[in-house]
Amino acid sequence: MTAAPILVTGGTGTLGRLVVPLLREAGHTVRVLSRSAREAETGVEYVACDLLKGEDAAIEAALKGVGTVLHLAGGPKGDDEATRNLVRAAQKTGVQHLVYISVIGADKLPVAWLKTKLDAEQAIAGSGIPWTTLRAAQFNDLVLDVMEKMAKLPVIPVPGGMRFEPVDAREVAARLVELTLAEPAGLVPDLAGPKVYGMADLSRGYLKARGKHRLMMPVRMPGKAGRAYRAGDNLAPAGAVTGRRTWEDFLAERVG
Repeated sequence: MTAAPILVTGGTGTLGRLVVPLLREAGHTVRVLSRSAREAETGVEYVACDLLKGEDAAIEAALKGVGTVLHLAGGPKGDDEATRNLVRAAQKTGVQHLVYISVIGADKLPVAWLKTKLDAEQAIAGSGIPWTTLRAAQFNDLVLDVMEKMAKLPVIPVPGGMRFEPVDAREVAARLVELTLAEPAGLVPDLAGPKVYGMADLSRGYLKARGKHRLMMPVRMPGKAGRAYRAGDNLAPAGAVTGRRTWEDFLAERVG
């Protein structure tokens, strides 16, 4: 076991629940920072703290003795502020490696949520602490959640020209653990799924797996965001790493 624990923010979320066991399997003790307290497990300590509230003393206490931080915590808003709070505490406590999960297109898409991800990236890059940032595509889990909600409608709207390359969360988790245990590497190649799908393709795949039938209606996404998505600014650039598990593989496991 290593003497210094690895701190994982958002360690109870979709990605965190996959990352923590992998870090344990690699022989590391883990300290999980989350909003609610939990009982400790073998090799895993849980610390209750809300990064968004800027509880400086509590964040610094959570970082005590930590050399590496894997920052997975995120939400629909406030990622930039939460990250700045974490960075400020990390600077005071001697953290030596900050690892961050961001989103492909954070630097291109005119979407408010993605702007907070980019601001968070910049806060980490400008912290003076050695860092690594991985931008990933949308997880299959998120796409499934969207498809489930849309399938409740009598007619599914399909924004024309919007394409996605969903990636399996387990592959993202494995890559993040690899990066966390390696030397700081700055902005590493993006990670996306192995195939590009239009919204209609994703919807049809989900409906087929569920044995459902719905009408689909083409719609046009307006404004700058619509133009950016149609231009593929959310897709992985050249040089990106691609996973192996497809949307169809995921559906067969989770839905089929």
